[in-house]
Amino acid sequence: MRTYENKQELINEIKTRYEKYEAEFDQVPEDLKNERIEQVDKTPSENLSYQLGWVNLILQWEREEQAGKIVQTPAPGYKWNHLGDLYQSFYEKYGVYSIAEQRERLNNSMTELCQWLQTLSDEELFESGQRNWATTKAMWPVYKWVHINTVAPFTNFRTKIRKWKKLAKLNE
Repeated sequence: MRTYENKQELINEIKTRYEKYEAEFDQVPEDLKNERIEQVDKTPSENLSYQLGWVNLILQWEREEQAGKIVQTPAPGYKWNHLGDLYQSFYEKYGVYSIAEQRERLNNSMTELCQWLQTLSDEELFESGQRNWATTKAMWPVYKWVHINTVAPFTNFRTKIRKWKKLAKLNE
């Protein structure tokens, strides 16, 4: 997994990867948002819903911990070894919105995420054990949770949405 020199480098990478990912949806028409293509595992709406779900979970975990609550990860009623059910909940929660609304919501969530990251010290961001919600068996520091749910999928899912567009013949 990629490492970062400091929080600004992480934030810059998030923003760069997000902007490239988000721009891929410029050519996706609303009437095709739920179009399933066999060679791609997510529809455009599911792709955005997945990102909305994870980014908002991270923000929720932080808000709850700061409010003194005990955070249940990944989410109440869901287990790490059954994430498919959690993903389905993301698709149901966010899939009711248009592509434009999903994009706007994700943009707002990404702004909130980057603003939150700015408030963290390098210790809080890069050292393990700084947040109870991040203290799982893996003992990841907060930055790894952020990376694995932003930079990594923005990079991988950008490829998937590009493939979806090609197969849907939107680039002709």
